[in-house]
Amino acid sequence: MTKRSPAHGLPDEGSGRRRQILEIAAQLFARKGYRGTSMRDIGEQAGVLGGSLYHHIKSKEALFVELHDSALDAAEERVAVAVATQQDPWARLQAACTTLLDIQLAPDSLTMPMMNDFREVPGPVREQLVARRDRFENLFRGLVDALALPPNLDRSIYRNLLLSQLNTVADWYGPGRLSPADIAAQIVAIFRHDND
Repeated sequence: MTKRSPAHGLPDEGSGRRRQILEIAAQLFARKGYRGTSMRDIGEQAGVLGGSLYHHIKSKEALFVELHDSALDAAEERVAVAVATQQDPWARLQAACTTLLDIQLAPDSLTMPMMNDFREVPGPVREQLVARRDRFENLFRGLVDALALPPNLDRSIYRNLLLSQLNTVADWYGPGRLSPADIAAQIVAIFRHDND
């Protein structure tokens, strides 16, 4: 199994130089988006000339997929660990939501920008990203399937609405009154409605 940096989920394998390039690329992609980031930008920030950069990185597309998948791998690992500490299905869902918000709302998070920049990537790359995101969402599929929900609720719609809520918190959240755990508890309470 590939070791990952705890901060961003970037692979810890390879040379220190390659790792530095990956960190710089992840920050540029997070700040400027896929389309707004060029290999030249990455090379200049890393202090690596064009030809040398391709010694470490195959292509911009391959680099973005690697960073995206690494961020999701790290997030999936953290969510799975948090869920494993709970027995009750609602407590498991809340643990998953809390962990996902902790990851997304961390000031140095690269997970959200990497997960949400699909519109600008080429079609074949987008297919790879969506396939990996769908595998990540299987975690939530299992959690929702375990809930005692009214039979008339479509679990797929329920899960997608829940994930949509979680994935937009970063758009309005500001540190202060509520912590990520408080927000996760509120979202789960709303989605639980009167199933208590």
